Amino acid sequence: MDKQEILDYHSSNESAGAGKIGTKITKPCNSAEDLRKAYTPGVAIPCIEIYNDKNKAYDYTNKGNYVAVVSNGTAVLGLGNLGAIASKPVMEGKAVLFKKFGDVDSIDLLIDSENPDRIIDVVKAISPTYGGINLEDIKAPECFYIEEKLKNANLGIPIFHDDQHGTAIVSGAGLLNALEIVNKKIDEIKIVVSGAGAAGIACSEHYCRLGVKKENMILVDTKGVIYQGRKEGMNPYKEKFASTTKARTLEEAVKGADMVLGVSGKGIISPEMLLSMAKNPIIFAMANPDPEIDYNLAKETNSNAIVATGRSDFPNQVNNVLGFPFIFRGALDVRAREINDEMKLAATYALAKIAKMPVTKDVRDAYNGKNFEFGKEYIVPKPFDKRIAVEESFAVAKAAIESGVAGLKDFNLDNYRLKLENKFLK
Repeated sequence: MDKQEILDYHSSNESAGAGKIGTKITKPCNSAEDLRKAYTPGVAIPCIEIYNDKNKAYDYTNKGNYVAVVSNGTAVLGLGNLGAIASKPVMEGKAVLFKKFGDVDSIDLLIDSENPDRIIDVVKAISPTYGGINLEDIKAPECFYIEEKLKNANLGIPIFHDDQHGTAIVSGAGLLNALEIVNKKIDEIKIVVSGAGAAGIACSEHYCRLGVKKENMILVDTKGVIYQGRKEGMNPYKEKFASTTKARTLEEAVKGADMVLGVSGKGIISPEMLLSMAKNPIIFAMANPDPEIDYNLAKETNSNAIVATGRSDFPNQVNNVLGFPFIFRGALDVRAREINDEMKLAATYALAKIAKMPVTKDVRDAYNGKNFEFGKEYIVPKPFDKRIAVEESFAVAKAAIESGVAGLKDFNLDNYRLKLENKFLK
């Protein structure tokens, strides 16, 4: 796709205005009677109902299926700090994916400030409108502080920084399946993480929840290995993963490693580094748009390697669209107050399971008739696999109920699964 083709896609045309999202009216407004119901005087009745019981907002407004995609544009994809307005195409795109894959309504909310406390105040103030908040493309370490403060503000709705947790959840599913293929145990593997920002820290935490031992992990940032006693470029989030290793560079750290997770930048991983890794290495080179090592180069260097990237033009795309639409679907449907560790783990296990199922005709049709089978080139499912919407949403909702964060009581999970199947599989 060339530049003009992309710009034309985002521009206004005969059928739609500029941008990628708009407003859909869900109730009739074709007569004077409809108008009286939609607005004054009829609208006063649900207003009074909600005034008397705030939870009625879920019954009479779109709150229960509405997510704000919040960003200040300080860490946009692989482009860096573009600022709020330049990040809008990405946030609109996020809203498109929410609706297309999870049938979740959302809108971008851009905050023109790099002051984390101002962002926190704005989100707190607008939170009653939404059933959940998706934080997006906010640079580290501010993103950690913002999410923590909002989670502790008891807003009653999930706060989820997708750059952190979405990446961790989806890549975690890929890791579980890759380990199964190469017959390695998760509590015995050595992992090196290139990049200690939002994704790197969250992936490290999530992998530990999955069973990786923290002492078997080494994180590397632009200053080198994060080791105990290092002073330069440190923060409390990196400090949690400071290693006792003698290695000081990425090249030294990867020697003998079973997995390298790249959430850093183009070309960081060399063929020589790959060759120094353990037998049957796992390389997740997820920098966008250009990975830490090219997929083809990695496979040419070691044909036994399992390689994943963030790109759709190579096998094993680790894409957050496999996560956030369905994580929020499940969370919203049980009115979860938060998206906790149990829900994140449930999402990972659900995704890992789907990749082992025979692919459906819908998936083959979406990829020009190509078939996919569980193995080194298929460790995570494809986004157009409609079963994800059922399995992952259900797993997240079930985990929310079992961990005590669901707002709905006496929620019937059997009926919920049928509802999901009717919505997404019929």
